Amino acid sequence: MPREERRPLINNDHQGSFGVSAEELQHLVDPKSPDLLERLGGTEELARKLRVDVRVGLSADEGVERSSDEPFNERQSVFGRNVLPEAQSKTFMELLWAAYNDKTLIMLTIASFVSLAVGIWEDYSPRHPPDEPRVGWVEGTAILVAVLAVVLTNAVNDYQKEAQFKKLNAKKEDREVKVLRGGKQQQISVYDLNVGDVLELEPGDIVPVDGIFLGGHNLACDESSATGETDTMKKETEGKGKGDCFILSGSKVLEGVGRALVIAVGEHSFYGKTMMSMRGEETEGTPLQVKLDVLAEQIAKLGFAAALAMLLALVIKFFVTAALQDEFPPAGEIAAAMISIVIQAITIIVVAVPEGLPMAVTMALAFATTQMLKDSNLVRVLAACETMGNATAICSDKTGTLTQNRMTVVRGTLAEESFDSIEDIKNWAKKVDPKAVQELLFENIAVNSTAFEGKDENGNVDFVGSKTECALLGFSKSLGSSYEDIRHDAKIAKVFPFSSKRKTMTTVIKVQENTAKSKSQADYRAYVKGASEIVLGSCTHFIDEKGNTQKLDKEVLTRWNNIITEYANHALRTIALAYRDIETDEYENATDTDEPPLEELTLIGIVGIMDPLRPGVVESVAKFREAGVFVRMITGDNLTTAKAIARNAGILTKGGEALTGPELRAMSVEEQRKVIPRLQVLARSSPTDKTVVVSRLQEQDQVVGMTGDGTNDGPALKMADVGFSMGIAGTEVAKEASDIILMDDNFNSILKALLWGRAVNDGVRKFLTFQLTVNIAAVALSFISAVGSADSESVLSAVQLLWVNLIMDTLAALALATEPPTDDLLQRKPISKYAHLINFTMGKMIVGQAIFQIVINLCVIYLGKPIFHLGDSPHDDAVLRTIVFNIFVFLQVFNEINCRRIDGSINVFKDMFNNWIFITIQVIVVLTQFLIVTFGGIAFKTTPLTPMQWLITVLIGSLSLPVGTIIRLLPDCGFERYFREDARQLATYSRMHWEGAIGDVRNGLRVYSMLRRSRHPHRSHSRSDSLTSVRSSLLGTSPPRYGAVSTNGSTPGSSNNRFASLVAYAQDFNRAAGEASEHQQNKASNNHQS
Repeated sequence: MPREERRPLINNDHQGSFGVSAEELQHLVDPKSPDLLERLGGTEELARKLRVDVRVGLSADEGVERSSDEPFNERQSVFGRNVLPEAQSKTFMELLWAAYNDKTLIMLTIASFVSLAVGIWEDYSPRHPPDEPRVGWVEGTAILVAVLAVVLTNAVNDYQKEAQFKKLNAKKEDREVKVLRGGKQQQISVYDLNVGDVLELEPGDIVPVDGIFLGGHNLACDESSATGETDTMKKETEGKGKGDCFILSGSKVLEGVGRALVIAVGEHSFYGKTMMSMRGEETEGTPLQVKLDVLAEQIAKLGFAAALAMLLALVIKFFVTAALQDEFPPAGEIAAAMISIVIQAITIIVVAVPEGLPMAVTMALAFATTQMLKDSNLVRVLAACETMGNATAICSDKTGTLTQNRMTVVRGTLAEESFDSIEDIKNWAKKVDPKAVQELLFENIAVNSTAFEGKDENGNVDFVGSKTECALLGFSKSLGSSYEDIRHDAKIAKVFPFSSKRKTMTTVIKVQENTAKSKSQADYRAYVKGASEIVLGSCTHFIDEKGNTQKLDKEVLTRWNNIITEYANHALRTIALAYRDIETDEYENATDTDEPPLEELTLIGIVGIMDPLRPGVVESVAKFREAGVFVRMITGDNLTTAKAIARNAGILTKGGEALTGPELRAMSVEEQRKVIPRLQVLARSSPTDKTVVVSRLQEQDQVVGMTGDGTNDGPALKMADVGFSMGIAGTEVAKEASDIILMDDNFNSILKALLWGRAVNDGVRKFLTFQLTVNIAAVALSFISAVGSADSESVLSAVQLLWVNLIMDTLAALALATEPPTDDLLQRKPISKYAHLINFTMGKMIVGQAIFQIVINLCVIYLGKPIFHLGDSPHDDAVLRTIVFNIFVFLQVFNEINCRRIDGSINVFKDMFNNWIFITIQVIVVLTQFLIVTFGGIAFKTTPLTPMQWLITVLIGSLSLPVGTIIRLLPDCGFERYFREDARQLATYSRMHWEGAIGDVRNGLRVYSMLRRSRHPHRSHSRSDSLTSVRSSLLGTSPPRYGAVSTNGSTPGSSNNRFASLVAYAQDFNRAAGEASEHQQNKASNNHQS
């Protein structure tokens, strides 16, 4: 840790040269205490005690006398820094102990100590052959080493993950804030805020410190995350109005602008104290580990059963053999034989215990989390990694996740002249009057905005502030306007900041000589910008390209509304710009209230702003669909814009539903359950709507991934099975609530998380297939060979089993559980969270390969001597045992290649040579096996083989590959339907597409039928009359008459527009039918609610 971070964050022992202590300031806001503020002398006196002029702010070089001095040293020593103390981390020993608390590891430890004790006793017992080395301790020791390796790997992984999360927090919680220092507005790191700073506040800001409101316009904060109060808290200066002057850290600015005097930072702020109280987390096993624990227990029980069966069989065999002999063996020999039998039984238990399973999970998760970090996914909760692999639904934000969060003006209709691209903007400027139109437009954009030009987080010069305002400033700058000069010259009379309720921002200026000229010049002018529908509804006039004011009649209003609809249909956010000239007496009456003058406005025009999709989003959505994951977009945009963007991204498809948040909330729970499976777009949504969507999906057994970036997204992120927060735009609360942090805020990174999640689950399943095959074959061989041999000894020695069952399993865990993901993983549907670890395909492969390996080895044991032309000498017996050992090992080597594919695919070599870990481990195993056979000698009870024997044993081992192909090709005989593991899909894209197409055909046929009947009314007068009444009620007009005489008295010869009339009528009918259907639904909904 840097030296300055180690010093105390605050020194509470003195006030220094300040007239107030940190404790007194802290007590101002917790709870809010106007009385204490009054006792301290009020805001002005408090600012004097903090040695700050609130009109200028702190000096940027306060306390700097020499070049080596750090600014604000004295201030920080008294009031602290805006940094929370480093969370107390678990020591490495605590992480080791937490990693060791696993049932399988504890069971292995017990088995290792039993094996160690028995092995040492056997080494030093009288029955131990004098020419053999004492290696009985090796097996128990090796198991202990394996346990230690698992524990160390887990502990190191946890330690690195914790360190990485701290590093990310240190980087990502550091954001830029605006302050007033030395009389100038500037951006600084949130960590550099000091008590006494003057903080600038704008809508959308998350307040990082406690403060006192100094002044501004209609500032209102949401303090629900801090106090639980849902009401918006309006801020007023001290002693004025009903609002309070205290601004809590962690609250969000909903509307208005203002300045605040910082009074508490770091752990002594309201938010800091809350965060300190939330520290500490519980470590839980992941769902995969829980399933594996259950499986390990079941395997261990089977191992104990096999050991008990072997114990009974050998004991019975010994006493039956002894009884058939002429002389019954003495007590010493019986005791030695019983001990040997017990050792054999314990060996079976050790072989049966799946010691590689914890290693496989550890390797898979450690490898995946490390690689996911490279793919911009920081896994905070380990369980999320594997859970994401089985996700069935993704609910994504739009802004910044699906899109680039960089707004640009791309289309516009201003002063009756249009431009349809960025390149066309300069041509538009040539068509309009520079004085009468452009100056009015530029002044509106400049003064009616809080954005400014500064440096972004990467140090590049760019506009900082609201994305919409930045887009407008960028538009005016491209035409040569200087917003700074306009703001400097303008005299602001009153500001009505952007409000989510009004959807507008209004700035009133005093008209001066250098103010832009208009045809209706007055003493004051109100500039308005905001949601196009709302602003247009308040307009009575508009200006043309010459700057002349024109009446906004019904026809022109329809044309403007069509422009708004067209822009929205092209996924553009529409912003209207307007103004109104106001006389002095009218201004005084209008500004007495908190509501802006939004009547009788003159429309300048409408611009379309686009936040383009991120590169690769369309492809990622298509891949999610291919993988059986249903993608939904949840956004605050209006429904038309949201649908257009969703269509562009490939999210909204034929047959899908698009609703608004209020529509969803108005439904009953049952109606929500019915509509949400097909819901693809939710517009105008609130954070509550996100939790509703998640809960309804989870009630139907869906595994839901949810993205969020705001403080109020916390509940939805917590509720979702996998919560994704934004590493760049996300708030600290969102990050704390999430499971995975998207460090690049990119939707494409969610697809990578899905891939890695499936790779983890597949990696463990691949290893499980391999592990259980080895265990079943080894236990069966040990059992059969021990029972069948004259001296009750297994054909595989304890040390050979150690190599087969322990080292190879550990290496196999590394090889199979660390295979990187491929796009093949997206070719299948999600697996149900209730599915067993072993599916039908895996079970078929495990049983088939185990039977094959047992049969092959038994054939070699009992028929090997004639096949390999061996005699009965001790050397030939040793050669046969070595051949059996070598065949067994190479059966596992080739079966490991077999286990790379557990999806029924025939080509087991696909992508194998792209996985260098797998290739390396296979080479290591083969080389080690060669060394063991050639030089193992007494320790491994092996003898060198001839080249021909090597060739034959390797060829026999390679038979695992064709046998695996045969097993895959075996019919399932109907059994597979009992082992279905696909997750339940609420709606499929193909079914939605077909149903949507059928609906379109049905509607078309209905309209065609209506048109045919209307052309032949004489065929069915009663039906025609009925149809006419329905049409009249739907359309409010009489249907057009086709025939010799038209309603306008035209002759038959004037029927050249007949087709156009048919089309128009069909469109009117469709529209009216839709309105009638919607009316019926609303009526039913109202009846249901009442």
